[in-house]
Amino acid sequence: MREQAMLVEMTELLGRQIYTPDGRLLGEVDNVVVDVDSAKIDGLFVDESSPMLVEDSRQVNVPYRWVSAVNDVVLLKYFPKRVSVKKAPARSAKEAEPVAPAAR
Repeated sequence: MREQAMLVEMTELLGRQIYTPDGRLLGEVDNVVVDVDSAKIDGLFVDESSPMLVEDSRQVNVPYRWVSAVNDVVLLKYFPKRVSVKKAPARSAKEAEPVAPAAR
């Protein structure tokens, strides 16, 4: 008997819960990111992520290569322990971008 691959419509992914490998809920699929050139799913976009996993419940795009299984939920084979937002170093007045002189 030959093995059949289960195909999932992209729209069917919307609203599915995404779980990390250790069973923590990351959030729900709000959108699907598609690589148009290769016609493949590139990532799953989560609008409101878990504050336990992502600082400030920020939006995240989970690379599709991290997905282990898709059924009633999406199970990831990888997700960082915690995602933090990198703060840009404060710039001094001397480092600020130069302002062009006004036209006369």
